[in-house]
Amino acid sequence: MQAFQYHTPTDVAGAAAALGTDGARLLAGGQSLLPAMRLGLAAPEALVDLGRVPGLSAITVDAQHVTVGAMARHAEVAAHAGVAKAIPALADLAGHIGDRQVRHRGTLGGSLANNDPAACYPAGVLGLGATVVTNRREIAADAFFKGLYETALAEGEVITAVRFPIPQRAAWQKFKQPASRFSLVGVFVSQGPAGVRVAVTGAGACVFRATELEARLAKAWAASSLDGATVSADGLNSDLHGSAEYRAALIPVLAKRAVQASGG
Repeated sequence: MQAFQYHTPTDVAGAAAALGTDGARLLAGGQSLLPAMRLGLAAPEALVDLGRVPGLSAITVDAQHVTVGAMARHAEVAAHAGVAKAIPALADLAGHIGDRQVRHRGTLGGSLANNDPAACYPAGVLGLGATVVTNRREIAADAFFKGLYETALAEGEVITAVRFPIPQRAAWQKFKQPASRFSLVGVFVSQGPAGVRVAVTGAGACVFRATELEARLAKAWAASSLDGATVSADGLNSDLHGSAEYRAALIPVLAKRAVQASGG
């Protein structure tokens, strides 16, 4: 691991300023970046640690939204009584990310900024039609995820929170890769203020919406609406864990299970 500068800002403005230096990367939970650095896959010239910035881990719940700070740990989201009551599917998703160590160190903001193609949180954000709040603007989930490890974040932009609309119903189903516990395929379904949404992770270059399945569920929110549904394998991931065709076959199966889990 090469030498690097280490910044510990105490506010978001300071973090954004330090991030503006050449070769700087934000450090949230470090569950993706630090292993990449150890393997020589990432070599930032500076790390900007968000751990001392107050307020970034707050979780609040009101009548319409659950707002989760960017530095909230997965375990904190999973254990939060307000989240479990308002959006139990989100608490369920957070409670099954990785293992205990990852859940107690990994953060919502770090997961979204990294945008791993098999990460769980992007499915919850896109599947609920959430809004990503940064130090500069608000970004709708549909505009945030751009591609493989690519997001709409601009240089010097810092995620501060994510605002989730409370749905009428929602559920999460994950077919995990047993060693990494990432999603081989994961499907998040919801019906609520953002309409009917089916978000898929693990199957493509990044999280995406299964619009064909959404159209069926918009007509009737019932598992039977997905009987005989298929998803094209074109453009899906194919690797030693599963072919594109295998992932395509899993998507409607998991979506159907998720609708059943939501009470549909």
